[in-house]
Order: sequence, then structure tokens, then C-alpha cells
Amino acid sequence: MARICCGPLHTFALLTSVLILAHKDKNVSFAFSPSAEWQHSSNISYRSIQFRKNLSINVSADPRTHTSLVSDQCGIAVESRIDCGRDRSLSRADCEGRGCCYVPLPQSGLGGPPWCFYPVRYPGYKMGPLLPTEKGKRATLARSEPSYLPRDIPTLQLDVMPETLGRLHLSLKDPASPRYEVPFVTSQLRGHKDIQNPLYDVDFQPDPFGFIVRRKSNGRVLLNTTIGPLLFADQYLQLSTSMASSVISGLGEHYTPITLDLNWSSVSLWNRDMAPHRSANLYGSHPFFLVQEGDGQAHGVFLLNSNAMEVFLQPAPALTWVTVGGILDFYIFLGPSPQSVVQQYHEVIGYPMMPSYWSLGFHLCRWGYTSTNITRTVVQLMRQAKIPLDVQWNDLDYADQRRVFTFDPQRFGDLPQMVEEFHQLGMKYVLILDPGISSASPPGSYKPFDDGLKRGVFIKNSTGQILIGKVWPGPTAFPDFTNPTTQDWWMDCIRVFHSKVPVDGLWIDMNEPSNFVQGSVDGCPDSDLEKPPYTPGVIGGQLNSGTLCVSAQQYLSNHYNLHNLYGLTEAIATHRALLKVKSTRPFVLSRSSFPGLGRFSAHWTGDVRSDWEQLRFSIPGVLLFGLYGIPLVGADVCGFGGDTTEELCVRWTQLGAFYPFMRNHNDRPNASPPPRSSFQMLPTQNHPGGWWSRGGTGGGTVGQLHVEMERLGTEVKPAEQDTKVEQTEPEPTRAEQTEQKTSMADQTEQEPILSLTQGHEPLLGGTEDLEPFQGGTGDQDSAFREAGTGGEAYCSKGQYILFPAPLDTINIHVREGSIIPQQLPALTTTASRRNPFTLIVALSVGNWAKGELFWDDGESLDTFEHGHYSYVLFFAQESYVVSKPVKLNGSLDGLVLGEVRVFGVQASPTAVWANGQKVHDFSYSPDTKVLTVSGLDSPMTAMITVQWS
Repeated sequence: MARICCGPLHTFALLTSVLILAHKDKNVSFAFSPSAEWQHSSNISYRSIQFRKNLSINVSADPRTHTSLVSDQCGIAVESRIDCGRDRSLSRADCEGRGCCYVPLPQSGLGGPPWCFYPVRYPGYKMGPLLPTEKGKRATLARSEPSYLPRDIPTLQLDVMPETLGRLHLSLKDPASPRYEVPFVTSQLRGHKDIQNPLYDVDFQPDPFGFIVRRKSNGRVLLNTTIGPLLFADQYLQLSTSMASSVISGLGEHYTPITLDLNWSSVSLWNRDMAPHRSANLYGSHPFFLVQEGDGQAHGVFLLNSNAMEVFLQPAPALTWVTVGGILDFYIFLGPSPQSVVQQYHEVIGYPMMPSYWSLGFHLCRWGYTSTNITRTVVQLMRQAKIPLDVQWNDLDYADQRRVFTFDPQRFGDLPQMVEEFHQLGMKYVLILDPGISSASPPGSYKPFDDGLKRGVFIKNSTGQILIGKVWPGPTAFPDFTNPTTQDWWMDCIRVFHSKVPVDGLWIDMNEPSNFVQGSVDGCPDSDLEKPPYTPGVIGGQLNSGTLCVSAQQYLSNHYNLHNLYGLTEAIATHRALLKVKSTRPFVLSRSSFPGLGRFSAHWTGDVRSDWEQLRFSIPGVLLFGLYGIPLVGADVCGFGGDTTEELCVRWTQLGAFYPFMRNHNDRPNASPPPRSSFQMLPTQNHPGGWWSRGGTGGGTVGQLHVEMERLGTEVKPAEQDTKVEQTEPEPTRAEQTEQKTSMADQTEQEPILSLTQGHEPLLGGTEDLEPFQGGTGDQDSAFREAGTGGEAYCSKGQYILFPAPLDTINIHVREGSIIPQQLPALTTTASRRNPFTLIVALSVGNWAKGELFWDDGESLDTFEHGHYSYVLFFAQESYVVSKPVKLNGSLDGLVLGEVRVFGVQASPTAVWANGQKVHDFSYSPDTKVLTVSGLDSPMTAMITVQWS
């Protein structure tokens, strides 16, 4: 909830030729001599590299006085120029005064190639010898002359830490004066220096300092920071690198396709309350990206830094990080597959939490349910229309004078009773909890503020007074969640409120944090923190725009350093409180995000508009958050801002059925889509692949999501030793296609109606609507289309295939070789969990298929870790299907397998048997090659074999 205001796959070449100095030329000096013993023990190559002597550059000792450069030093390809004037605009004189090249380009304006750029081997830090440490190697970097930046740091400490076979950790910091480093984000999992046969080699250029990371298997250069200088000042840190490919995903949160634009673009990372639109910094900051190298291999890079940051992308391909504080703390992940890159990243930031089963159902909310009577009526209408609804929500309407931890005594006086009524229906209830605490209530009348004031939990301004901003209740104080006392106070507030209103989860909004005044009601001081030498390209032009003064003081540091962590720290405190109060899996939904949030919270993509473009862009948005370790994510179905239409809402609901988190939520001024009208065109219970299967089934999407969430949240899959990370990234050649496709695991794909072909015009509904399917990556890719056709098979080698897509049908594509367990639908997952199972079996061309079922009670803590779950494997061959329990704990007791549907049965069976008993209730379609075996009623706890002749 917020005020909506819109204010080429090739390896980059080195700029000049380099020689790996393996000879004994006396005229070449080595910057260091790596320890042979340590090199052997770590099995990592550390080599000194320098440029050929005949390309040496005679730059003056002080680059600020240098006014001329020979032409070959500036003869850098346009697409490879690294901007020398990111901190401010430079004239020719200013540019050459920095010792940089000034070469104007015709017809290039703002946002294109720079006119002022660094020459080859721009003077910088000189690297000393690498010496062994407990974790790896360490070297000192020193500047002989200061840079052009204010308060630059003359000496740096480089630590090189080979943590695992596929993870390399490098950091650069000031050894003389401790600087802010990001706390509590990285997990405790660490490697050690004695790594045998890692996937990477590391080379160093001593003067000027730079490093190169290569993939050992093929020598491919993944990162090359010698293309530009390292700059390290108090409030300006910069490092550039070449990239191995132009197919780059990440660096969220932004309104972008699945891959980033490298045509002289930039993305800024500074959490902001801003409705999603192009070229804006949004609610979260994720300084991680994944590069697909073009041959199925991939790597990733994570810069652990929470300060305001801008990342510049250019077509070389190359990028430049610029951040305004902290240290440079890099993690490099070698994969080699995209899935393993993501797993390696999650090992560092922490695996996502296992959500409650009910949270995978359908959620309904609106800012404008102004009373308990209206909220009850909404639930009654949904049930009368037989639309599944697991979770009812209330926005801030419930709160007395918009103050959190209260409820309005007139309009919501019977809120506790209403929540209990929902529980009796098998439903859950969630409400909003903004972080801002009203500071305007009379003393003694609002305990959360009074108690917080006594306990010193609020953020203070630079003079030590409580910083007062303005949010929905008016004048507002902001809790400092980095303070342990605040975490205890927050738990107390939640415990007291929960004793009155037994909520099942909490929605923490406005936690960037959002502020309706700039900085504070008293303004902000005129300081280097509020006006740093360089400000990334953020909405509003200043770091305190729409948020707190960045000079504000918190327990761990100032807000300048901690701003991007505010939502994460609130999520940690809220998760901790619900864990204590409820002793079940906490459900927390946070708008603001930072790496590590997925361990504690779900996320939604904010205040999206009700239009077709936002529907389309929600797909890369959801997929990218899987990359960031927050798989429980979704967009507001039908849109939050503006009026929706029946067709848009139907199509968005069909798409939203495949969001891991599915919630319909819209704004007060907008027309509310009543269930009977807007949803009347949705698939009915007679369409087993339809939306009903999301809202009230444990199979379909919900059951499969349950399996995938378990996989994502654990290092080892049940009963297997390989880890399979799902919902992360497409295969390399399908990166662009993913903008028009959302997938669930490797087994099902749903084709949303987004455009006629490659364009962006929405389809208009009706029986003539067609949808494009982009299949395959070159090899034949077989699948079955279930909805509307009953299992029609098709094969694709990468072409578009058009399917009919009437408004009342969701086309579900089941990948060959998959077995998917479903359950019959119901109005809540509480009810559907008791229904019979169905198996959807999609035989491959080789006549095999496999699948699995992870089943626990849906809400207890650490069921995987404690073994409190059941696990069933499914496999099929040409003429039989087997369900084999691998582990049982009682959770499947009383549940039965009722039906098996087998796609790809080439000949009509003459007989069918279930566990040796002849079955008469079966059918076969010669047109679609689908065998349906019904009426089985076989216990899921027993081994089940279905055979046909």
C-alpha cells in the first residue's frame, strides 16, 4: 500500500595484449612471488600478469596534471570505454586534468558512450606480495599518489579466499581504519583454503592492480578487472570488469525483462517506495547477477554491500560497480549450470524458509474493506460463487486512527470473532503491520509508542533525538530493528496483539522505509552523508528522498549504511516474534527486500498497475526473485492501481495461479472485482488444470509448489543426494523467451496470454484466441497439453506453436517424463488435503516418467530436518505406473490414490490391473492417446502398481 506517484555472446577481449610472465626476463619485475607450497595445497593458479613492455604508458606521477596522451593509449573501442567522469560532468580540461582520454563522438548524447574515459593502464594501486592466511591469501595494495577523489584511501587489504570448489571470495577493505561491513546476511557456511581442483583460476596484474578470474575447464575469462582502475575513497568505491556474455540477469529490484539491457544503461540499488515502472529504483536491492555463457554453463557474482549503489552496463560487454560506502566484498560462483550457480549463491545468503502449506493457496485483500461486516460479506460471496479462498486479508482499514497494534472499536470491534469464524471455515487471516509507530497520541494512550520510548527502540537523528517522519497515522517514529532491545519490544507488541486477534501471518509494508516527508519533519542536516560527493541515479535525486535522513543513527551504524537492510531486519524481527507466539511456520510478507530475506519472509512485487504490460512484466519479476532466494513471491493479481477489466482480471488470475504466492489485492479508488462477475469466466471444477486447482487443491500447483519449496529450502533432496534447485533460470538459449513464459519446476509450463506473436498487444478473448508456445532449445522437446485437449501430444524444436486459448481455458503443458500428483479441489487447502490423489503421467518418447511427493502436516517447524514427513516416488514404464513410499511418518494415513491419467499410451489397452486386481473403470482416447484409470481408492501409504496390457 503506497501513494502511487510516477515522477553478444562473446568473451570480452583484453584492451591490450598481456603476457603471463612465466619466463626469466630480467627487465621485468614481478610484483610478488606466490608461495609454491600454498599454490600446491590450494590447487589454484595465482599468476602475475603485466602488459608488454613495448606498450608501456608514460603517464605522469600525478594524473591530475597530465594533459596529453599518445593516441594509442586512447585507441579503445567505443563499446569498451570506461567512463572517467561518473562522479560529475567533465569538460575537456577537467577530463585531461585527471589523466583521462577525451574523444567526443558524433551524435552521442546523454546515456551513450562516454567522451571522457580511462586510458590503458590508468595509474592506480600497486599490489604487494600475496602471503598466506588462515582463510587463503592476503596482499597489500598501495597508491603512490592520491586519486582525483576526495578522501581516497591510500592503502587497501586484499583477501583472496577459495571457499569451495565453485565459490571464490575476494574482499578489499581499509586495513588502517575499520569500515562498515554488512552484518547478518551471509550464512555461517564457510569453506577453507585447502581446495583441490577448483573450477577457477585467478590471475593478478600487480601495477595497476587488477584481477582476472577464468573458468579452468576451458580458459574462458569470466571477470577481468584490468580494463579500468580500482577507485576506493571514503564515499566512492568503483571497480569495472569485462563480462563473458551479454546474457545477464539480476541486479534487482527493477522493472526489467529477464535479461538486462547492456546498451549503456545503469541500474541503481537503493530501496524506495515506488510503484513499478521503468528506470526506477524499486523496493529491494539485490547486488547479484547471473551470466549465461552461451554453452549451457553459467556463473554468478555477488557484491555484498548494502550502501547506495549504481551498476553501469555497456555493450562490450562490461559493467562497473559504483557504491558510496562500505567495502568491496565479492563472491564469485562458478556453477557450472545456472541451477548450481543459484544454489551456490543461496549457500552464502541462506536457503529460503519452508512456508506453511496454506500460504500456497489463494489470498484475497483490498484497501477498502472498511469494516468486519464488509470483510465477512466478501468471504460469503466467494464461498457462494464456489471460488477457493484460503486466506482473507485486511489492509490498514482495520487500525484505529491507522495506528498499528490497534483495531477500530466501531468498524472492527468484533475483529477477534471474525477471525475465529474464518478459522472455523478452515481459512486463515493476515493483516498489515507497517513499521511506523504513531508519535502523536497523548502520553499514556498508545502503549507501543510509550513503551518504545522508554526502551529506546526508535531511530534517532544526528543530534540524538528521535527522528520523526510522517506516514499513514501522521507523525511517526521508526523502530531500529538492528537493536536487540527493539526486537524484544516488537515481539512483545505482536504477542499482546495476537492474544486479542489471533492472526495467522503478518504483512509488513512501507518498510523501505517509506516516509511522506523528505528525511524528517525537521529536515536533514547539511552533511557529507546527506549530500555525498556522488549520488547514484535514484528517484528524487537524493538518498533521503521518500525515506529517512541517512545521517540518522541506528544501533549498528547510520542509516546511510543500513537503509537497504531495514525491511530485512524488520522481517527477521517479525519472523522471530511469530515463531515464538505461534510455534508454527511463520508467514511474513515483506515489500522491501535484500539478500537473505527469503529465510524469513515472502515478497510481492508492490503496487503494480492494472494493465497488460504490468501483467507481462510480472513474469520476469517473479522468476528473478527465485534467483534472489525468495521463491515465495507474486504480483497483485488483476493489478493494484487503476481499474481492471474482466478479461485482464481473468487472464491475470490464470497467470497468477502459477505464482508461488497468489493474492488479489487492489487500491481504494478502484472498482473491486466482484467474484460473480469478474471470475465467472474462470475454469470450473470440470477443468482439472484450471485455476480451481490452485485455490483448493494439494496437487496441481499447490502440491507441486510444496515439493519445490522443500527442495529450495534444503541442501539435500529427500531420499536422494543430489540437490535440484527449481524456479531459477531458463536454459541459455531460452532467456529471452522466458519473458513470455512462467514455469513451475521442470514438469509443467503455463502459457499466459500476453501478445499475439512477438508483439505486446493483448489478445481479446473468445474462441479464436491463440497463444504462442516457444519450445525446445534445438533438440526435440516433447510435451503434452492437458487443459482443453485431454493430453494432446506435441513436439517442438524451438519454433512457435499456436494453440486455441479461449477466455475460460488455461493451457497447461506437461513435460514428457513427468509424473505430477494432484488432489481433488476444495474451497480451502484445509479441505483439499483430505481429498483423493490423482497422478498425471506424461510418458516420454522412450516410454518412461518419474515424479515425487513430499508430504508433511503443512505447518510444523523443521519437518525435513527432524524427519517428520512422508516421501513417495513415482515411476512409469511402457505399460505400468508404480507409487512407492520411501519414507512414512503418518502424515499420509487415510489418504488414497483415486485416479491415474497416462499421456502417450500409443495403443488401446485391452485390460488394466491395480495391484494385481482387474480394473473395469478405465477409458482410453485414441485421438489424444490418454489412458484414464478411475475408482482406485488405493492407500497412498502402500506400494501401488497400475498395469495395462
